[in-house]
Amino acid sequence: MANLVVDIGNTALKAAWADGMTLGKTFRYQGERTLDFILSLTERQKPETMVVSTVRPLSERDIHFLERECDRFVVIDSAHREAVAGYGFPSYLSSDRVACLMAAGYLFREKPCTVFDFGTMLTVDFMDAGGHYSGGNISPGCRTRFKSINRYSKMLPLINTPDVVEDAGTSVAGSIGAGVIRGIMFEIDGYICQYPENIVVFTGGDAIYFAKRMKNSIFVVCNLVLIGLALIADENDKRIY
Repeated sequence: MANLVVDIGNTALKAAWADGMTLGKTFRYQGERTLDFILSLTERQKPETMVVSTVRPLSERDIHFLERECDRFVVIDSAHREAVAGYGFPSYLSSDRVACLMAAGYLFREKPCTVFDFGTMLTVDFMDAGGHYSGGNISPGCRTRFKSINRYSKMLPLINTPDVVEDAGTSVAGSIGAGVIRGIMFEIDGYICQYPENIVVFTGGDAIYFAKRMKNSIFVVCNLVLIGLALIADENDKRIY
């Protein structure tokens, strides 16, 4: 029987079946009926351990329903930190950031890492070679920047993320695209120069988009959060047995 790992983020839910540290088929859902979607995954197959990381705390009702779907249920949110309390990360880190860092430490053992997560927010986190957290930063993500430009200006349009980015915009849309994308690239380059010895890891929805524009050597691990949750599930299983 496989484990089920679920990451409920600001924009979407992502889930995967996991056999130990090996992820199987992954699923993505955008909508309000997250409980129903998770229950649809467990309808045909009951997980041994289910780990749910969420930025929105689960209600006691939701927890009750999910506990009935598996042998062992682990929730990680602002009110439930027990599953990650022993890993040495500060309590202010969100559960998805903790999972990212756990996965990076597992995949790149004894290597210092800089982890970029390109989601609704752009988070940048640093770990030393011993796996100790060194701190991190948060700024608006790519789509969030485009939306804020449109929202807080009466004259500027909401544009899609451009396929081609000019060095300097020659139109309103080109100027917005160049300003946002090149601005993020300057951020990335600045962090990489600050810690040149670190392994650089990209994850999140826009990871591939920015990876294609990098001159530096980087690793793209799109499901880094799910790998971290699979690690928690696997270690939970080992403690039981």
